[in-house]
Amino acid sequence: MTQDLTNLAFNLLPAVIVALLAYYFFSQYIKEQDGQRRFQLHKANQANALPQKLQAYERITLFLERISPGNLVSRVKPYSDDANDYEALLLRTITEEFEHNLSQQIYITQECWNVVRTAKSATAALIRKTNMSDKVDTSDKLRETILRDLMDTPAPSDTALQFIKQKVSEII
Repeated sequence: MTQDLTNLAFNLLPAVIVALLAYYFFSQYIKEQDGQRRFQLHKANQANALPQKLQAYERITLFLERISPGNLVSRVKPYSDDANDYEALLLRTITEEFEHNLSQQIYITQECWNVVRTAKSATAALIRKTNMSDKVDTSDKLRETILRDLMDTPAPSDTALQFIKQKVSEII
């Protein structure tokens, strides 16, 4: 009887080993196939997302160009001679442009979005600081002073644009 059990165990042992090996290899194969499917899905999603990301960077570039002090004062004309009214108009224009492009932050990096927000804030601060100058008493003088100051220092949006160009070159 023990001889029969021993023979049975020796006869079943190769079948058990083959079953375990088959289970191991099939589970490895299934994991590999799952990994390949995930990779293909990720690759397809990246291909679909790239145009949206590039479009977001284009929109942010346009925003930065539009709030560049030189472009801003040439595009937004004062409606009165009061420098404070013109400052408020310029700041409102910057805010409206920014709010129009808020959704683009979904598609760009957080670091890039922080640079854009900093450029917006620095541009607004530049306009406020220029208006506080004793030399500025009319809206035309404010426009002139902003443009003259831009000859000495680069606009905050120029720095942000350089950063965006670098990020886009990394994506493409």
